[in-house]
Amino acid sequence: MHLPTQIAAHLRGIYFGGNWTEVNLRDVLADVTWQQATAQVNSLNTIAALVYHIGYYTTAQLAVLQNQPLTSRDQDSFAHPPIQSPADWAALLSQTWADAEQLATLIEQLPETQLWETFISEQYGSYYRNLQGAIEHAHYHLGQIVVVKKMLRANSR
Repeated sequence: MHLPTQIAAHLRGIYFGGNWTEVNLRDVLADVTWQQATAQVNSLNTIAALVYHIGYYTTAQLAVLQNQPLTSRDQDSFAHPPIQSPADWAALLSQTWADAEQLATLIEQLPETQLWETFISEQYGSYYRNLQGAIEHAHYHLGQIVVVKKMLRANSR
């Protein structure tokens, strides 16, 4: 199988299911209300902040694969728009799913040789490192979302 196709499948797996861990963002977030998404648990990031943070890097990579400049900055990666209603939460999720699918589609179209080329600048390493790293990053934060969700549910009993 073409390596970019495998990377795209791995990305889809973390967002939509079918990955080795058998946990994915869409299923974990399916029953999270906007109030739960914005609820603060101790000093942990909120679920909404974590979802936005994961999507922030997806959006940055999407821009690069669309031949746009890389304008993302790490310090902005948790600065999500206000979530004050079910519609706000649904909009964040909808954008997250759309961006993930669009990125996966563009990854599938990459020539395999491009994976080993520099991603914008030497400081970022190769396309492979960035794409695979963002998937690992998403898995890490998905684990945090699962824990925060469990803590919220335990506190509401």
